[in-house]
Amino acid sequence: MLHPLWFIMGGAITLLVSGLPFRIPQQYWRFSGVADLRGIAAASIAGAALFSLMLWVSGFPLPSPTFPLIYALVLLVGLGGGRVATRLYGTVRQQAQGQKRRVLLAGSDLSADLFLRALERVSDAHYLVLGLVTRSPGQQGRRLHGVPILGVTEDLSSVLAEMEENDTLPDSVIVTDPEWRGSQLSVVLDAGQSYGIAVQRAPSLTRLTPAEEIQMRPIALEDLLNRPEVPLDREGMARLIQGQVVMVTGAGGTIGSELARQVAQFGPATLLLLDHGEYALWQIDLELSELFPHVQRQVIVANIRDAQRIDEVFARYRPALVFHAAALKHVPIVEANPCEGVLTNVIGTRIVADAAIRHGARAMVLISSDKAVNPSSIMGATKRCAEIYCQALMGEAEAKGSHFRCVTVRFGNVLGSTGSVVPLFRRQLEQGGPLTVTHPDMTRYFMTVPEAVGLVLQASVRGTASRREADETDQRLQRGGIFVLDMGEPVRILDLARQMVRLAGLRPDEDIAIRFTGLRPGEKLYEELFHGREAPVPTDAPGLKMATPRMIDLDAARTLLQQLEAASHADDIGQSLVIMQELVPEFAHNPLGEVRYSTPFIQKAESPEASENTNPVS
Repeated sequence: MLHPLWFIMGGAITLLVSGLPFRIPQQYWRFSGVADLRGIAAASIAGAALFSLMLWVSGFPLPSPTFPLIYALVLLVGLGGGRVATRLYGTVRQQAQGQKRRVLLAGSDLSADLFLRALERVSDAHYLVLGLVTRSPGQQGRRLHGVPILGVTEDLSSVLAEMEENDTLPDSVIVTDPEWRGSQLSVVLDAGQSYGIAVQRAPSLTRLTPAEEIQMRPIALEDLLNRPEVPLDREGMARLIQGQVVMVTGAGGTIGSELARQVAQFGPATLLLLDHGEYALWQIDLELSELFPHVQRQVIVANIRDAQRIDEVFARYRPALVFHAAALKHVPIVEANPCEGVLTNVIGTRIVADAAIRHGARAMVLISSDKAVNPSSIMGATKRCAEIYCQALMGEAEAKGSHFRCVTVRFGNVLGSTGSVVPLFRRQLEQGGPLTVTHPDMTRYFMTVPEAVGLVLQASVRGTASRREADETDQRLQRGGIFVLDMGEPVRILDLARQMVRLAGLRPDEDIAIRFTGLRPGEKLYEELFHGREAPVPTDAPGLKMATPRMIDLDAARTLLQQLEAASHADDIGQSLVIMQELVPEFAHNPLGEVRYSTPFIQKAESPEASENTNPVS
């Protein structure tokens, strides 16, 4: 008869041997799951079979014909039971620790499933999930990981009302679906606002480890724009930038710094960062040194109005590609300093463009603005003057068979840029209000900074295509067309203010007042992306359209710009405005900030051939 001690030792050895292929010793008891239990079951069967075989080979009879089955069940209960008990104990203990934050989930079934599984793994997740609303109809009454599905997202207000009656109102609503944008989020925000409940977004749960805490983030304003992601021609961008000397003017600004970041991704030979502000340059250079340490950079302090300095810079570094983002862009500031706006936005652009041609650059990309369309402000008029000069320069280069390209890209406001309405509203919210809106009907186009810059690079790829590569649309561009970014639908500033108040967990007009201040000098109620005679031309590049050219002869443009430069240097505001009016006939200056409605946008303009007048500005 086999001694019990040898019986135990033999069983332990066979169990150890059979468990190694299934990594039983490496299992983490606290987080054992179905996959672990499958491994334990397989190891138990293998261990029972191996031990029975060992007994038979050793000449010892089996205690019973059913011994292998009973032994396998004993191993399964012994190995699996301990793990299940450990996990249940940890879960119960976690639920008993501290006060749980009561939350209601809003999202798809899949995203809610990921969130609930993450809660089980993370030891410091102090959330008690009361229920779930989903966008899938017909799920009400079912349960997901024991959590009841209370309805669909559109019925969230009704769900919260019922929870309030039952005294189970959650502390917050957590959006678990990363794809929810725009109107879907607005429904959740409005419902939460009605009951004074904060709305938050869950992080990416697929990357969490068991040691990490689930940190919620607030709903961002960008989430509400509901803009689909535009596919970008990254291969074309790499061909354009990689191995080239690239200059970014205004590199310390919002657009310029983002241009520098995105250009650096494609491995330029040298990235020239030009700005007149020392601190802004230091900031972007430091950031790039950390993000792209292998990209050679050169920091250049220079004023684009200094022709001699700019010429020296171009002669020394000879950039192949120039992104011209340097400008005075704030309407009230330029209204108060009109001649400075002219010298920077118009003459500075001419100086940079002329230097680019003179020193063999392949292309220059001008960053323009929707305020250049039917301008009512001096800033908008200066940007249109810059467009006109670049169009004329492009036409001249095309006529002479030059390979130089001068690409103009026009777009509206970007969220979060310095001095724009979003940072202003945030500061006013921090101060307790009120939020100041100039007019209840004012609208603007908005886009995120990375999206705008990505499309600028996309336009640059299209605009620098060779004649052989160019299609009919590109041929029009080579005659001075302007790329216009697809900005989506205009956003009412009043709605934007209200949404920002809601995102802060407050109630507009109750917790935070909104005050109307009236239009400032030079402002319009709404901006336009196309002039009435700039027929929009679609391109095959997503997110981009093209404005049909309105041309002026280059010599005529240079003569007028020389006169404009002289008047601005003399600080002769009246004469400067007269000359800009000659360059930009549609310029209707609004120095008093009066409410004006410009000519409605004309979708069907005259034919492109008729509008390509090469004499006075059309």
